[in-house]
Amino acid sequence: MTALETPIGDVPGVGAPAARALAEQGLGTVGQLAGRDWTELATLHGVGPAAGRRLQAVLAEHGAGMENPPAAATGRATVTRGATGRTAKDIRTHATAVDPAEYVDSLEGRRRAEGERLLEIFGRATGERAVMWGPSMIGYGELHYRYATGREGDTFQLGFSPRRADLALYGIQGFPRSEELLERLGKHRRGAGCVWVRKLPDIDESVLEELVAHAWESGPGTVC
Repeated sequence: MTALETPIGDVPGVGAPAARALAEQGLGTVGQLAGRDWTELATLHGVGPAAGRRLQAVLAEHGAGMENPPAAATGRATVTRGATGRTAKDIRTHATAVDPAEYVDSLEGRRRAEGERLLEIFGRATGERAVMWGPSMIGYGELHYRYATGREGDTFQLGFSPRRADLALYGIQGFPRSEELLERLGKHRRGAGCVWVRKLPDIDESVLEELVAHAWESGPGTVC
């Protein structure tokens, strides 16, 4: 069972009332929350912001997230460059030995061409070697994060995932010029920790490269 298949009630910090309320809406596993609007879920009796933040954190660790997620608690994670190997036991997404170029070559339709193009853009903007994280995320650079609760893990600084429905772009928000550049990017949606793009022709690739370079030079940022 992957972390996204974990029953919501089994996630540490999520109480039984929240799990029951979400189950009544047909939401039984963490992965089923991906793309759901938090502002709607927050109206359910028993579903509070603490549970929402915990569930959003698990989703973010696997490159997913809710729309309009709960505001972060005041105690954000401490983020430092470089991996340490110290990771919470329930975090299943790690760097792998799979070649990102081979993974992209295995994709179908336009996602293969878009994946190849994103490898070029991110590689040129960061000057860093691409690394596969989990089965479908391609990351650049390594970070270690630690919350005040003691929960910690390793992740990548920024990257992308050529998903079937949308292209997910990670780590390019929250820097001095991010908002300005995102306004010029083109058609996209924003989530916690990622920017969603339906297809590359919907955006300005030169602006994307500028966004990636700016995030790389300004980072590391925060972890949701």
